[in-house]
Amino acid sequence: MVESSVEKRSPLRLLVIILLSLLLATVFWLGATVAFPGGMTMFAGKRPTNIGVQAGKLADCPSSPNCVSSQSLDAEHKIEPLTYNSTTVEAMAQLKKVIESEERTKIISATSNYLYAEFATKLMGFVDDVEFYLDEAAKVIHVRSASRLGQSDLGVNRKRIETIRAKFNELKSNS
Repeated sequence: MVESSVEKRSPLRLLVIILLSLLLATVFWLGATVAFPGGMTMFAGKRPTNIGVQAGKLADCPSSPNCVSSQSLDAEHKIEPLTYNSTTVEAMAQLKKVIESEERTKIISATSNYLYAEFATKLMGFVDDVEFYLDEAAKVIHVRSASRLGQSDLGVNRKRIETIRAKFNELKSNS
């Protein structure tokens, strides 16, 4: 019997080869993401179709914990709205200034009482959709920040809104 020139590989050796190949591909992809930020959009997801204000309300948060909203009724998703004492024009101008100062952020649409922006993470390019709705009668700016992909956001959306709130309040007090 003649042995073939292809040696037989054990299942363990094949598993190690596959895992090393996956590790190498991941390292290459991460390197490309860092080297070319914004160029890798594998984790961007698709822009949601429920963006905007309907009857004075932003969309409800999904049941997953990766969303916060000032109009939410449940404690897991609830966050306080931004407040202002100026004119609506001044408040929106200050809000825009804060949003534009954030890294990896793109304002998609803005009107006199609504602003929608996309925020991308530095490492993997995950995109979160962030909306602001100015309620002139209540002198508040309602907020909604939601991840497009995944289940948990490790508190990123809540932290983002609190960072925006702090910067917005700082601009308010300086004007």
